[in-house]
Amino acid sequence: MVGDQLNQFKEKGLRELRRLFWIFAYLWVLLGLFALHKSIILNLPDPFYHQGFAVINALVLAKVIYFAEAFNVADNLKSRPLVYPITYRSAVFSLMLILFHLIEEILAGAWHGKPITDSLAASGAGSAKEILVFGLIMFVALMPFFALREIARDIGDDRLFEQFFVRRSTYAPLQSQ
Repeated sequence: MVGDQLNQFKEKGLRELRRLFWIFAYLWVLLGLFALHKSIILNLPDPFYHQGFAVINALVLAKVIYFAEAFNVADNLKSRPLVYPITYRSAVFSLMLILFHLIEEILAGAWHGKPITDSLAASGAGSAKEILVFGLIMFVALMPFFALREIARDIGDDRLFEQFFVRRSTYAPLQSQ
């Protein structure tokens, strides 16, 4: 009996860890590409210098998304057609990511003794236009992520994982008569 409960607890822990990993992996790729792009645009000598920050940011933001999903943030449209919850969740979570990005830049600037305005300006998040563009990029980049999350909710996480990485079952469309 105790062994069964322990196995159930272990399985649930692994399932939740896998969910967190996939959120992290998606964000790491996304933020890593943003960091690489920024390094190339600014003509920095080492384009991979900021990849460590991308990993840390992806981990922090993955935990934010993970816990927000656990508390059912932006879940009120889940019974509607997929376009609604995907768009709504992408908008809500991109706003959350903007907020955490700004907080991170302020804290990093405070660590180095900079005022808030200097921290935001140095990060590229100084103007409303730059913040809006960052938000729009995050909104669009999160749409495929939440599309897959919504599909996984309908067909099951394990089934979606199987479809992408293990095998595909044969699909036979209905024959019209």
